[in-house]
Amino acid sequence: MIASIPFWQRKRLGEMTPQEWESLCDGCGKCCLHKLEDEDTGEVYHTELACRYLDTDSCRCTDYQQRLKNVPGCTVLSAETVHLYSWLPWTCAYRTLAEGRPLSSWHPLLSGDPDSVHAAGESVRGKAVSEDTVPEEDWEEHIIHWVL
Repeated sequence: MIASIPFWQRKRLGEMTPQEWESLCDGCGKCCLHKLEDEDTGEVYHTELACRYLDTDSCRCTDYQQRLKNVPGCTVLSAETVHLYSWLPWTCAYRTLAEGRPLSSWHPLLSGDPDSVHAAGESVRGKAVSEDTVPEEDWEEHIIHWVL
């Protein structure tokens, strides 16, 4: 009977296997968008500018295994740190489960379809551009508000 309860409903984040943890990612790509922080207020703003390693069609990292070497500031989420990242989108499964909320109906673990996140309009597909296309001094012009 317990085996029929999905792992994300019967385990705490810290109890999940690495494979279970990774499967929580819905593939939206929102965490790969660059964020700007207001030095005076500490407020964080998302931009439409994606890390150069994000495939903006699949919304997956093209060099996931080497991402920390290639992008030293890349965020590594863990059960212990997920609560520190208030900039994570409301729909992020890591944030959702950490806050005790259920997964969205379009989440691939529920739908069985890895493209359901895109079909629901919850990914950055068609909404993001590579950071390589905009000089860093112009990033403020690319702030968006649809992520959160």
